[in-house]
Amino acid sequence: MQKKLLLRSPLLEITINRLVQQVIEQHETFSNSVIIGLQPRGKYFANRLKKRLDSILDIEIPIGYLDTTFYSEDFRRKAIPLKIERTEIPFLLENKKVILVDDVLFTGRTVRSALTAMSEFGRPASVELLVLIDRKYSRNLPIQPDYVGKSVNTIQSQQVLVEWKEQGFKKDTIWLVTKIDESE
Repeated sequence: MQKKLLLRSPLLEITINRLVQQVIEQHETFSNSVIIGLQPRGKYFANRLKKRLDSILDIEIPIGYLDTTFYSEDFRRKAIPLKIERTEIPFLLENKKVILVDDVLFTGRTVRSALTAMSEFGRPASVELLVLIDRKYSRNLPIQPDYVGKSVNTIQSQQVLVEWKEQGFKKDTIWLVTKIDESE
């Protein structure tokens, strides 16, 4: 296995600050906007964004967390039981401007599942997708992010690994991990 560093502080902090500014430009007052972090890892990124937005704008932006496990087409195909996270959306999404947040966009299937799952909480006025890492050239569905921290060209045998301090890591780091076939 090979690991290549993609982002770490302070460049990661600069990237997050840039994304925050882009969101502010589009939402101005945030009077009808909410943040939804995709479980499990998107919630760490969503919390970071919310904290920065709240401090810059001096307001409290509603935040929720969405688990898409039961909405995934792969749910019943896995041999190993999936770990289910808690969905916490303490407000209705009806006519809200939703900023859907995830750490990595890969095939688009999680986002498709999230769009379906969100319908349980009302019909949003709009949904924007904000991702820290966009794995280009890997989409199975025609889903594109509105806000991107960094685009990375990847192949199927690679994985993007995001390590947050909130998960117990010493520092925030993003890696591109390549599995090496040792049979060759």
